[in-house]
Amino acid sequence: MSQIPWLEDNNFIFPDVGTALTEPDGLLVASERLTPELVTEAYRLGIFPWYSDDQPVLWWSPDPRCILYSEKFHVSRSFKRTLNNNPFQIKTNTAFREVMLACAEPRKDEAGTWITADMLAVYCSLH
Repeated sequence: MSQIPWLEDNNFIFPDVGTALTEPDGLLVASERLTPELVTEAYRLGIFPWYSDDQPVLWWSPDPRCILYSEKFHVSRSFKRTLNNNPFQIKTNTAFREVMLACAEPRKDEAGTWITADMLAVYCSLH
């Protein structure tokens, strides 16, 4: 595997996403810290953090990358019918931290989670 560049503490400029590794797919750079400012800048550039507690912060930008355009979202007729029956309640911005904690729970037959304590703190701060 190629050497992964590091974001220096005094220079948090992400490398061009075109320099991301092909193996592992999209690994771009590593850092020691995760901050709201880094996450905001990373997302603006098409980069996201994904790592485990025993790793440095790993920043990724795979190519191709899935992008969902909200203005192009289409709700099918059958789903509209389901929604019109009010089978569930949809809420936003009511329990952000609790949802993050629930998502961080290990899944069946899996030992850990990618939502680290640092990631929880940063995303709650951004929220």
